[in-house]
Amino acid sequence: MAASPAYGEEKGGSSSLGEPEYGHDPASGGIFSSDYKRHDDLKEMLDSNKDSLKLEAMKRIVAMIARGKNASDLFPAVVKNVACKNIEVKKLVYVYLVRYAEEQQDLALLSISTFQRGLKDPNQLIRASALRVLSSIRVPIIVPIMMLAIKEAASDMSPYVRKTAAHAIPKLYSLDSDQKDQLIEVIEKLLADKTTLVAGSVVMAFEEVCPERIDLIHKNYRKLCNLLIDVEEWGQVVIINMLTRYARTQFLSPNQNESLLEENTEKAFYGSEEEDAKDAKAEAASLAKRKPYVMDPDHRLLLRNTKPLLQSRNAAVVMAVAQLYFHLAPKAEVGVIAKALVRLLRSHSEVQYVVLQNVATMSIKRRGMFEPYLKSFYIRSTDPTQIKILKLEVLTNLANETNISTILREFQTYIRSMDKDFVAATIQAIGRCATNIGKVRDTCLNGLVQLLSNRDELVVAESVVVIKKLLQMQPAQHSEIIKHMAKLTDNIQVPMARASILWLIGEYCEHVPKIAPDVLRKMAKSFTNEEDIVKLQVINLAAKLYLTNSKQSKLLTQYVLNLAKYDQNYDIRDRARFIRQLIVPTEKSGALNKYAKKLFLAQKPAPILESSFKDRDHFQLGSLSHLLNAKAVGYQELPDWPDEAPDPSVRNVEVPEWTKCTSREKRKEKVEKPFYSDSEGESGPTESADSEPESGSEENSSSSSGSSSSGTEEEDEEEEEDSGDQSEDKEEEEEEKRPKRKDKEGSHKAVLGTTGSPSEEEEEEEGAKKAKKKVPQGRKGRAETSSEASTSESSSSGSDSGSEAEAKQRKAPPSSKASSKEISLLDLDDFTPPPPQPIPSSSIISTSLVTDLEGLTLTDTSLTPTLLSPAFSAVKTYELLHRMAGEGLAVEYCFSRRPFPGDPHMVAVQIQISNNTDTEVKNLRVNEPKPLSGMRIQEFPEIEHLAPGDTATVVMGIDFCDSTQAANFQLCTHTRQFYVSIQPPVGELMAPVFMSENEFKKEQGKLMGMSEITEKLTLPEKCRSDHTIVQQVTSAANVGRVPCGASNEYRFAAKTVTSGSLVLITLERREGSMAQLTINSEKMVIGTMLVKDIIQALTQ
Repeated sequence: MAASPAYGEEKGGSSSLGEPEYGHDPASGGIFSSDYKRHDDLKEMLDSNKDSLKLEAMKRIVAMIARGKNASDLFPAVVKNVACKNIEVKKLVYVYLVRYAEEQQDLALLSISTFQRGLKDPNQLIRASALRVLSSIRVPIIVPIMMLAIKEAASDMSPYVRKTAAHAIPKLYSLDSDQKDQLIEVIEKLLADKTTLVAGSVVMAFEEVCPERIDLIHKNYRKLCNLLIDVEEWGQVVIINMLTRYARTQFLSPNQNESLLEENTEKAFYGSEEEDAKDAKAEAASLAKRKPYVMDPDHRLLLRNTKPLLQSRNAAVVMAVAQLYFHLAPKAEVGVIAKALVRLLRSHSEVQYVVLQNVATMSIKRRGMFEPYLKSFYIRSTDPTQIKILKLEVLTNLANETNISTILREFQTYIRSMDKDFVAATIQAIGRCATNIGKVRDTCLNGLVQLLSNRDELVVAESVVVIKKLLQMQPAQHSEIIKHMAKLTDNIQVPMARASILWLIGEYCEHVPKIAPDVLRKMAKSFTNEEDIVKLQVINLAAKLYLTNSKQSKLLTQYVLNLAKYDQNYDIRDRARFIRQLIVPTEKSGALNKYAKKLFLAQKPAPILESSFKDRDHFQLGSLSHLLNAKAVGYQELPDWPDEAPDPSVRNVEVPEWTKCTSREKRKEKVEKPFYSDSEGESGPTESADSEPESGSEENSSSSSGSSSSGTEEEDEEEEEDSGDQSEDKEEEEEEKRPKRKDKEGSHKAVLGTTGSPSEEEEEEEGAKKAKKKVPQGRKGRAETSSEASTSESSSSGSDSGSEAEAKQRKAPPSSKASSKEISLLDLDDFTPPPPQPIPSSSIISTSLVTDLEGLTLTDTSLTPTLLSPAFSAVKTYELLHRMAGEGLAVEYCFSRRPFPGDPHMVAVQIQISNNTDTEVKNLRVNEPKPLSGMRIQEFPEIEHLAPGDTATVVMGIDFCDSTQAANFQLCTHTRQFYVSIQPPVGELMAPVFMSENEFKKEQGKLMGMSEITEKLTLPEKCRSDHTIVQQVTSAANVGRVPCGASNEYRFAAKTVTSGSLVLITLERREGSMAQLTINSEKMVIGTMLVKDIIQALTQ
């Protein structure tokens, strides 16, 4: 009812700002009145126009929820603010809605359109929160909307949103299980995600929705093993538990041969020598058939990648790894988990309880593992009773002939404890030690007999129960102890202890013939006051004495049976009726009467004192079911090991042919020594370990050997990353050098002045001429023509070519005599020197030149991937300022597709300014550029004066940050200023890259799954020739052609100017006019927009 006054004081001491308090005035009736005015101040704040007040109100509401107060009546006021533009307010609104959407479903449904808009919000936190709220509204009618939202979120660029989508999958499944098939598709897609943030959540969804679909894990198994170390802690627990069950179905037991040998050593308790001989022959035959065990490399990968997690700070992760090793590892390797588990015993008592439960189970089968840490299980006086009892269990399991004296000394101390339950457990532990270790049996029995004189009745009672079990092993030797215990019947009142003594005297009444009838006499006196368990034993004692000593006990037995006949408990009445018919012969007695003595006084086997944890290991360790020793809801059974290993190739991720090494030199290379030693059982690579040679080594020498095959998948990935980094560094160096050379060639000077200045076409022509002179000298051309030619595939590391087809392509035409020499562009028949007069560049060199040059190598050394000058295509111009709006000043711009001098991360924009007025324009410049956050603009040098009728061409650089958002700035003259903006097509945000076919395929292999976009299209009649297709693609995007062995495929490559992210384009022609366009890029937004632009260019 009343809010905490401290909260109001914190906010300035005014109660009007805090939550209203009731009942200050007893006469006001505030305690009993309805609280219709409750939270009015918060509602007013939420309805205000100020974001600061809304934010303050939301903070207070969330604080109320955190304190456990009910804030559901504020739902209408809060839900109105879901469309608030302030992100901080919106976040808190979503936090509130997640809490109350399920309770207030009708009101939440009214705002569902807002949540759907939230799914499109630019802020990833808002998108995730909107999905979380949507999945919290548990109404079947919105299942299709939830399904659609989850599918969209699963393809989101943000890993956080994809993680939230994985969390929403089990919620939707619990709401409508009919959606299982669609949800499995989403799970399959998310399992292919390479981000560590998503991995744990999607495996949890997999476990909830379709744990039986192991086929979904095959392809992702190695990825999950390698990601495991970087996943968040709770994700690690889920993945490890799932992989434990997966491994039990896919690999052979590492201890199968050992377990067979162990079985051979054990003989049946009951059995003849002949049977033993037969069994020995059969077992020898099965051993001979059994192949020597070789661990699967994937099994080893799992063990190796989980081992470091034993040092995790999270107890659950350590426990998960421990159970994985216990269930999956060879016996010789399981010992590594002992130290980690002992470390957890220093944690909180709750953690200790769970760990000790699992240690108690492990120590039964793997006693030697914990023996070095015996003292870690000694009991402290501060331990809770449950912890003490579990530690006792472990100590008893670890007891053997070498350490039993130490353990018994510990037990003697424990018996003096004030904790009675703990003392009782200790006495039972002593009994178990005496049963298991024969040489200390007498010592333990004497100690327990001494405890019979203890003042504490519970201690004596527990001792009697344990002594009874021990005496069953050798009763003849201990008749004195039985006599001593018979005397205790007067003092001990605990029913179980009294029953145990009576059973002992009855069972061994022949050893104490004088005492037994007297005990029966005493018990007959108090029969009506005894507990049921004691009464039953009194009847048994009477029956046994009647059969062995009927003279002394006949009347006593009849008296006891008569008392029992009228007892309140029907068990006792039935027992008395049954025994009377059995032992007292009458005319009605049946044939059983003859065998009464055999029935009652048969030799009974001594009880085996076993641990209560003996059979618990059939539950997966660390699970709730193991803790409770009962199957919990949702528990997945741990599968048995298969007899024969399933096909391991199902885990092989399809590696395209182009990544596989075919050169003889690489086959002969020595494999590097694996990082982990052979003692860990490394049995070969976990995946195809052939890796491409590093680009750095390619450039240094033509005969360099590629990177060696690595032993593990992780090393493969590291090599690929290293080679990628090196190639990026080389490309940046090339980019920095290029503008300097181009300045010398005169291709990038800002042209200022009159129309008489040399045109862009003439500059390109000059560059082409210079390039031709350079090529025969063996230098890589920097001008446009030589760059186009350099798209042909180079020889890789001087090694043999990948296939015969490629080898044929790489050979020079037969008509060329200089086949052994360098091939220059002058040797080509269809390439004629340009005439001296200036003509448009597109007529000098066609884009089909690239196809003409396919397969030719310019030099003997292999080329590193470098940025190319742009492909020649018609340059499209855009209007920046119309002459009417510019009062006679007309401005157009185009993207020159050349690196911007001074900054390779900027796009060069060529601007043409025409003065159509009658007066001179002065001081033309860019003023106050206002780019969006992250964008940069490099202004062109100021044009001091532009005469009437003249045109000036200048170049400015803009860093668009790989975005198609417009760059805004002011174009100023000495009298006026014009607000203008340049918006780039997505194809102009990249620069062409040269790469060989192998490199293209290798990079494409890294950009699969979420980074791949595929669209089908129909090519019109006019756009089916090679020349037209290449021309249309290069006009839509600034990309470089990549050589391709297949005649029906076209490949292009580029890198985004700002971030250097690769953009790979593949156009595959199908039957008839059909084609398929595939774009691979990390930048999904760029890829999506580029697909649309290229399809438009090809189909228009």
